[in-house]
Amino acid sequence: MPVTEKDLAEDAPWKKIQQNTFTRWCNEHLKCVNKRIGNLQTDLSDGLRLIALLEVLSQKRMYRKYHQRPTFRQMQLENVSVALEFLDRESIKLVSIDSKAIVDGNLKLILGLVWTLILHYSISMPVWEDEGDDDAKKQTPKQRLLGWIQNKIPYLPITNFNQNWQDGKALGALVDSCAPGLCPDWESWDPQKPVDNAREAMQQADDWLGVPQVITPEEIIHPDVDEHSVMTYLSQFPKAKLKPGAPLKPKLNPKKARAYGRGIEPTGNMVKQPAKFTVDTISAGQGDVMVFVEDPEGNKEEAQVTPDSDKNKTYSVEYLPKVTGLHKVTVLFAGQHISKSPFEVSVDKAQGDASKVTAKGPGLEAVGNIANKPTYFDIYTAGAGVGDIGVEVEDPQGKNTVELLVEDKGNQVYRCVYKPMQPGPHVVKIFFAGDTIPKSPFVVQVGEDVASSSESYLWASLDPEAVGFLVETTGPEASCLPAIQMPAGPVAEAYNPKASVSGRPQISRLTPKLQEVGSSV
Repeated sequence: MPVTEKDLAEDAPWKKIQQNTFTRWCNEHLKCVNKRIGNLQTDLSDGLRLIALLEVLSQKRMYRKYHQRPTFRQMQLENVSVALEFLDRESIKLVSIDSKAIVDGNLKLILGLVWTLILHYSISMPVWEDEGDDDAKKQTPKQRLLGWIQNKIPYLPITNFNQNWQDGKALGALVDSCAPGLCPDWESWDPQKPVDNAREAMQQADDWLGVPQVITPEEIIHPDVDEHSVMTYLSQFPKAKLKPGAPLKPKLNPKKARAYGRGIEPTGNMVKQPAKFTVDTISAGQGDVMVFVEDPEGNKEEAQVTPDSDKNKTYSVEYLPKVTGLHKVTVLFAGQHISKSPFEVSVDKAQGDASKVTAKGPGLEAVGNIANKPTYFDIYTAGAGVGDIGVEVEDPQGKNTVELLVEDKGNQVYRCVYKPMQPGPHVVKIFFAGDTIPKSPFVVQVGEDVASSSESYLWASLDPEAVGFLVETTGPEASCLPAIQMPAGPVAEAYNPKASVSGRPQISRLTPKLQEVGSSV
């Protein structure tokens, strides 16, 4: 059957939805006078419910009397005429609708009459907040309602009253805009579950905004729903007021969290080099950030996430790629993906070649370095490419307690200065582009600071015939004693460490002429 014929068929889905919607809209207004319409096609035929509906909508009485018990057709025609005359005096124009059409149950014209009432009393006449009088006068009822909705949810491309509402998410956005916190998670709703989405939004609107469900969730998301039915429902929102005690929840919008930095860029990351990026959650609500990195082989690790404790609620993220290839970086906020997550990151081989880096200097020599005295060495990276330099110096206990400074000397030469604080073996490790350079690690034997642990003094007697000297030592050199050779002759006094001259230990007094002085260990 051609589409046009299908749409015009008596059982067309849109017609049934419209009849149901208009009937519920009428009953919402009639319930305050204890009246109800069961069948819109037949229940207006005596004119009584139509008159009651008009008096409720207009808050006015009919201009002339009507039959309270219209048992005859003529009475029914007269009652409907009273209602139509009232509309005429209210400047509500009707096209091709007379009392006979209503009494005889012409459904098409009856639906047209009800739609005219909806346009006038629900859309055109009411004064809405956040809207100027001039705006309302210049627009058609449809333009006015659409403009009001667009102002409430400007972040959604709402241009019509059928397709834009069929996944239910726009309903959630409208409800949350009218009462922030009623549907705070609408952006994360699954568009493949439109009925569930519409039901959640419409139930919250019914319970806490006083917006009756004149259309059902199943009807509003129906692909054949007509604009009149959707407009009828949405026309109730401009007058909605939040009731006390509403269960407002903190707004959670993971899609408004954003990540930026090299660590999530498609290119530019290298193996064994820290990949870093930042996650900004200021507009996403309350929640925690978790990041998982999956390498090409399917191995998944959780990245290091550190809160920055700043006003933008940012988090610093760092991970270390171990292999080349395409990595998948998943960024979650409150357990949900942020915008653009997961990110695809291509990890390349490090550009720097550690095998072409050399290092030399006194700070790398096996012996000759002294505790408490600065030493240094230079690192030569010419021809090695691009890469970060890393230096670690372990003390005799294997801890990285030695302070060091790496300075760029220019011409791809870097100088590392460090100061060992204790004697003993130290291990110097040098890295370039994440790898160790040749000959690294270097083992450096640090000697004791002799100057601070021993002193030597030369002493000469006032006796011109006596020559001698004095050695004071408290360090390991205590075993180093002077040896004196002479041509001949006895030693006047033997070595006596307890003897002293002017308070200093005396080694010897020599009476023969001094021939040679040396030392033996």
